[in-house]
Amino acid sequence: MTYPKSLLRQAIENDIANKKYNPMNDILFKFIFGKEERKHVTIDFLNAVLDRHGAKAIKDIQFQNSEIVPLYEDDKLTRLDIFCVTEDGTQIDVEIQIVDKKNMERRTLYYWSQMYLMNLAKGGKYQNLKPSITINILRYTIFPGEPAHSMYSIYNIETGRRLNEDMELHFLEVPKFQKKPVSEMTSVERWLAYFSNKLDINEMEELAMNEAAIQTALDAAAVFMQNKKERLDYLNREMAILDYESDKDAWIDEGKAVGRAEGRAEGRAEGRAEGIAEGRVESLLDSVRSLMHKKGWSSDEAMDVLSITPEERAIISARL
Repeated sequence: MTYPKSLLRQAIENDIANKKYNPMNDILFKFIFGKEERKHVTIDFLNAVLDRHGAKAIKDIQFQNSEIVPLYEDDKLTRLDIFCVTEDGTQIDVEIQIVDKKNMERRTLYYWSQMYLMNLAKGGKYQNLKPSITINILRYTIFPGEPAHSMYSIYNIETGRRLNEDMELHFLEVPKFQKKPVSEMTSVERWLAYFSNKLDINEMEELAMNEAAIQTALDAAAVFMQNKKERLDYLNREMAILDYESDKDAWIDEGKAVGRAEGRAEGRAEGRAEGIAEGRVESLLDSVRSLMHKKGWSSDEAMDVLSITPEERAIISARL
């Protein structure tokens, strides 16, 4: 269902007035986690996700500008990262992903590989390569049956032996977070609770009382919202995300509706089953072409958004 923009904007304004902010708004996220004066908040988050404590805990980080070139122009909507280096040279890229474009696994491998190569100077030795870590904070789910926090690396599929510790790909599937008493939460679950926005005011206060870094994050969000420009940027970002998701739903619904209509028409002449299938393919073909033209997407991206089956992909690809 599509709502008028004025209503969506008012709903966001009401949330701001009630101090209910979206911590996964990437502009707000970067303000909180990407500032030198609050790097202790980022360090606390990193140690929680990477399960580093005591002697293994990260003590310091340096924020750096990422030199990774986005794959697509619209990565500006779907991807915003914070790139930092720890005291031992480990590179960490923290990414907020707000839109599911059905390519997250390969996407994070691409950015990890670019980051890993960045720390080897031309003519350098392989033994000088440093571990590289990606942390993907997702506003959607991609791994059914997996826990909210999962880590992938390179292992021997028969023995389970890990090749080395140079690769870590972390995924935080925020919607999977299930509320529980704060006292029973692990460190990473507390951060998942923070990002989930599922806690009421009293629960959030209890969470902040038990996690100083989260209290600092909440205080920073309040400061952020007092700045008119920052507040407007936040609001516009929320609107852009909602517009994208609304448009995507509309494209999908339109494609399905046209497919059914054309399928019925063809079915009367050539047989219902064949007609529906052909009508759907023609409709999806038009939708794919439209997205490629209007959004500048590749055919694969357009077909991902439209949830096209492998069989239909082969037919549509041959007709493009």
